[in-house]
Amino acid sequence: MMGSIKVADAYDANLELAKSGDIRILQPIFNIYGKCRAFSGPIFTLKALEHNVGVKELLETKGEGRVLFIDGGGSMRIALVGEYLCSLAQKSGWAGIVVNGCIRDVDEINDGCDIGVRALASHPGKPGKKGTAEEHVPIHVGGTVIHDGEWLYADGDGILVSKTRLSL
Repeated sequence: MMGSIKVADAYDANLELAKSGDIRILQPIFNIYGKCRAFSGPIFTLKALEHNVGVKELLETKGEGRVLFIDGGGSMRIALVGEYLCSLAQKSGWAGIVVNGCIRDVDEINDGCDIGVRALASHPGKPGKKGTAEEHVPIHVGGTVIHDGEWLYADGDGILVSKTRLSL
């Protein structure tokens, strides 16, 4: 977990890395959900367009403080994650989930989910159950490219992605 490192402070303390592109701030397109407003961890990337095939199986594995970043292509037609998957991620030790797309079960997530959750919006529609998920792929979102294994830092100020783990 992030502890006391604030995203704004991490950015300010690492301006040289920002100039080189080793740290990037995502555009402010993600909404904050869940009880955990600040979180961080190494990124696991997954591309799943309008389905969540493979997400449950992945979240059943030990999260070890990682952040699952799902590229749903920015779709506003269905939700990729709901309360069940957020609870599963929490039980398995994931630090958070970021969805380039929608989530659902927002009230349940806001009341009971103790991991970080970010998404573009909420939508009541269920995800498809047919498709192929791609793991460990670059994700183009929020004005930057996010790579598997990079570090994500999120709080109320925004989301910062770094090629390496940051410290102040």
